[in-house]
Amino acid sequence: MKAMIFAAGLGTRLRPLTDDRPKALVEVLGKTLLQHAIEHLKRFGITDIVVNIHHFGDKVLDVLEQHQNFACNIIISDERAVLLETGGGLLKAKAHFKGEEALVIYNVDVLSNIDLVKMHRYHQAHQALATLATRSRESSRYLLFNEQQELCGWTNTNTKAIRHVRPANSIQQYAFSGIHIINPALLDFITQEGKFSITETYLDLASEHKIIAYPHDQDYWFDVGKPERLAAAASFIEKNIR
Repeated sequence: MKAMIFAAGLGTRLRPLTDDRPKALVEVLGKTLLQHAIEHLKRFGITDIVVNIHHFGDKVLDVLEQHQNFACNIIISDERAVLLETGGGLLKAKAHFKGEEALVIYNVDVLSNIDLVKMHRYHQAHQALATLATRSRESSRYLLFNEQQELCGWTNTNTKAIRHVRPANSIQQYAFSGIHIINPALLDFITQEGKFSITETYLDLASEHKIIAYPHDQDYWFDVGKPERLAAAASFIEKNIR
């Protein structure tokens, strides 16, 4: 099983920390977010990893070289010319995933102890095209799932925007954790081009394909996309994990 780490984002929420580096190289407890992500994947035997780059991409390359790719097979998907967002970035790297049964996708700005082997077994057992790690937490944007945990819509609670893509007798709303497992065959169904969000792709496909939730409230999870969240994550890990 291979993985892709989304590391190309501008990190605007982390300014001024990202004024001179990409968010992938912002540190928590002496390690970059990129190193945290790679080490978490390695804990579950995943060492073939695609990393996309854009903002200060050269610095990511330098760090990988300095650390000898953290003893992994790292492939760079270069978006320094044009940032393609999550969907476009995944599609650009499509050629690297041929023949794979499953692909783990991991946002570089999340820290979690989620069990990826357990999540993969869940993905296989449900024969899903995509399995999205989710949590019951406060957010302005929620993915909506039916009683079978199948994706059936999306809503933005700030704007009141809502999109339904599959009928549901009852709806559960979860916030997306930025960790997903897909069958690479999904990439053949994508019709968008250029810059687009993978969430839009999931919603487009959910009416005819099984896109399911993997609730993981039992795990710790932090979105460290803002400076104050970096401190909260570091404090929690220091007290509870180390």
